[in-house]
Amino acid sequence: MEKTFIIFKPDCMQKRVVGSVLSRFEAAGFDVIGCKMARLDPAVLREHYAHVASKPFYPEIEQFMASRPVIMMALRGENIVQRVRDLLGPTDSKKAAKGTIRGDFGTDMMRNIVHASDSVENGKVELARFFKAGEIFE
Repeated sequence: MEKTFIIFKPDCMQKRVVGSVLSRFEAAGFDVIGCKMARLDPAVLREHYAHVASKPFYPEIEQFMASRPVIMMALRGENIVQRVRDLLGPTDSKKAAKGTIRGDFGTDMMRNIVHASDSVENGKVELARFFKAGEIFE
């Protein structure tokens, strides 16, 4: 069974669609094995977005992601990384089909409702970044 990391982003929180999004994950048969709410600080955001932290658009990402508390989850399931990515649709919500989470709730490339790990390896790194020992229940 694979694990993956999810962030219900500020737009998800603001639109009050966390329950709708979570219900899609549960309907797909995924197990919630960790959940917490926090306001993400600049240091952890710089680490999480290190791959784009030097880009001119990064300050807008940081401002958006720190704009309100978010919910972070650890999910477990068979082939979960790919299956979650399929449920979400493309990163750019404008290109996401209706019926996908981003197609139904997202607005654009940044305001796309949910962050999800893009590989099993990155999921392990991201889970370790956002969850302490004992906060994930297997």
